[in-house]
Amino acid sequence: MTSVFNFTFVPWFRSVAPYIHKFRNQTFVVGIAGEAIEAGRLTSLAQDLAMIQSMGVKIVLVHGFRPQVNEQLLAKGHTPKYSNGIRITDMVALDCAQEAAGQLRYEIEAAFSQGLPNTPMADSTVRVISGNFITARPVGIVNGVDFQHSGVVRKVDIAGITRTLDMGALVLISPFGFSPTGEAFNLTMEEVATSVSIALQADKLIFLTEVPGIRSRPSDPAGEDNPIDTELPLAQAEKLLSELPQANQPTDTAFYLQHCVKACKAGVERSHIIPFAVDGSILLEVYVHDGIGTMVVDEKLEELREATADDVGGILQLIEPFENDGTLVKRSRTEIERDAGYYTVLEHDGIIFACAALYPYPEARTAEMAALTVSPESQGQGDGERVLKRVEQRAKAAGLQSIFVLTTRTMHWFIKRGFVPVDPDWLPEARKRKYNWDRKSQVLVKKLT
Repeated sequence: MTSVFNFTFVPWFRSVAPYIHKFRNQTFVVGIAGEAIEAGRLTSLAQDLAMIQSMGVKIVLVHGFRPQVNEQLLAKGHTPKYSNGIRITDMVALDCAQEAAGQLRYEIEAAFSQGLPNTPMADSTVRVISGNFITARPVGIVNGVDFQHSGVVRKVDIAGITRTLDMGALVLISPFGFSPTGEAFNLTMEEVATSVSIALQADKLIFLTEVPGIRSRPSDPAGEDNPIDTELPLAQAEKLLSELPQANQPTDTAFYLQHCVKACKAGVERSHIIPFAVDGSILLEVYVHDGIGTMVVDEKLEELREATADDVGGILQLIEPFENDGTLVKRSRTEIERDAGYYTVLEHDGIIFACAALYPYPEARTAEMAALTVSPESQGQGDGERVLKRVEQRAKAAGLQSIFVLTTRTMHWFIKRGFVPVDPDWLPEARKRKYNWDRKSQVLVKKLT
């Protein structure tokens, strides 16, 4: 039993290590929907966030309280009122919001203070510091609707939050803001988290939500849901958002997506929508290659796209050193020109830094990924993984069930990313006829879910 555990644990831990190194000293802004706390997820979320912080990540936690405020209102005989997805906060609602916020801050601080032996919080010391980091102004009257004590973010105390994070503390922010005259305004968790992430130029904005992520394609005629889009380029996310109706409910597709798009457009390179219903979802999203929810990616600095005939010269220049040392099979210019449409490239300032080709075998519902190459200048920065993800997306869009690679030197890289070795006899008949038995390439397959 021990040997089996070691066999699974050691490769897993090694596969996580690059992400631990990458995210150390980065800043994550995490928005937790009040529904997550209502569903009893607070303890496990606190444990996961404490582990992430222990690995060197600076965390700003913004909590929501929508269901808690509604519960207080109903207990007082008042009906919650909304317009365009924003709460109309009268004096009763403001009192309920203040009560709910106080209770939730107490519960959150208690969750981070746990230290029972044999739990993930054992020997942890998480200092939680909250304060008046948000200056707000009133929403005012919009289209004839007076939002009263509902507000929007006017200013974020960047210096105060940064100093607190540098002290090693976790910053906790409630969805409240205050005017220079001391007036309190009820804000939305989503807007506060987005504004804070933009002000800090955070490395990630993460929403733990009621929804599993974004599905950009409708269900098929058989009624089967399409899988979650694990990665949405910013341009694609903007296009999708422009086609969606206005979001009034948290379960509407555009509700969280609009905030992710806003953050990415303002300089936050990665925004995530992940489900709180899945235990450990934030760990799965941050430290596992494929993630579990949807990540909106700002790709304006680097363009990840399908190749054209104009890219042939750049592809040849990129792969030539690896052909010369035997890592890749040699390909002629004519062959690459013919197959240019099969290639995916990662371009930065007109230079191709990574590429891969996808050769489909539709009769076997699979495809070969070939010539996956990353420039030595950018190796170790995740470019190979980004190209791999895009190739997987192309294969899924084509209705394929798996992709396979043939390699002589990079077997372990692929195994860490979900590929498994198979016998060459597994290959589709058309590919098997071209298999070079003298080269003795390893065949690895990854199923697409």
